[in-house]
Amino acid sequence: MIEINHLTKRFEQFTAVNDLSFTVGEGEVLGFLGPNGAGKSTTMKIITGFLAPTSGSVTVDGHDLASDALAAKALMGYLPEGAPSYGDMTTLAFLRFVAEVRGYRGAELDRRVERVLAQVELEAVALQKIETLSKGFKRRVGLAQAIMHDPKLLILDEPTDGLDPNQKQHVRELIKNLARDKIVIISTHILEEVSAVCTRAIIIAAGRVVADGTPSELEARSHYHQAVSLRLSESYDVAADLASLDCIAGIEVDAEDALGLRILARDGKSIYSQVSHLAQEKDWPIEELHVTRGQLEDLFKQVTAGGAQHG
Repeated sequence: MIEINHLTKRFEQFTAVNDLSFTVGEGEVLGFLGPNGAGKSTTMKIITGFLAPTSGSVTVDGHDLASDALAAKALMGYLPEGAPSYGDMTTLAFLRFVAEVRGYRGAELDRRVERVLAQVELEAVALQKIETLSKGFKRRVGLAQAIMHDPKLLILDEPTDGLDPNQKQHVRELIKNLARDKIVIISTHILEEVSAVCTRAIIIAAGRVVADGTPSELEARSHYHQAVSLRLSESYDVAADLASLDCIAGIEVDAEDALGLRILARDGKSIYSQVSHLAQEKDWPIEELHVTRGQLEDLFKQVTAGGAQHG
């Protein structure tokens, strides 16, 4: 387990992280989200030991990062943004170098390198210089070095950045498999990634947690959760008919299509059956009618509006 307790980081005139607390357990894949300047990058740097907090603590599997840094960091694998490496080295040479730094020698070193090359599908470029690789392959080299020592805690900053759809799918499946006996924290701006990979998501703004839950729980908090979307074949006063239903929170007209409407649910409760029944009863001229699932993007906008600072 990783425990973040009352973490605060101040930089002279501003506070990047403000009394942040959360825990992540084994088997969880946590999506760590926030707008630019919310304190996300600063938090990641503190967790990995690159920055010291002004106050608060980080504990990894019982090891305090401040007083027992070496033991805590030994349990971490980290893929930084940009996947920095040595461009003049081949993929194989770089991964062998990483394995040596981690203390592996002989047959064990060979086994570790061979395993990560296969896991991240890098065999085809093993003898190619890293500086000649595509952005996607460079990300995969970065992921390979992060999992070399089979870490307890895996921290990934934009792990699928630069990958094509097939590569993204492969990396996401790999992350899911790795998470079975690890703690995985993914910092990403791709909200689709959270729904595809993460078992939980935390959204921060102005250095504070503003939302925490499973992707489906957070989607359910969306303004549009359980809304009914419809498209009319001709103009019709839907609002007049809906006035009789107290489960309706409002109606929005599509900005690009005057015949497209979205009927909002009050308190996120299901309204489809009531709307569908009323539509049949009043003979609405409908071309399409369906329930709108709450979107993580909607909630993200709701809870982070005006919340970013520096960091």
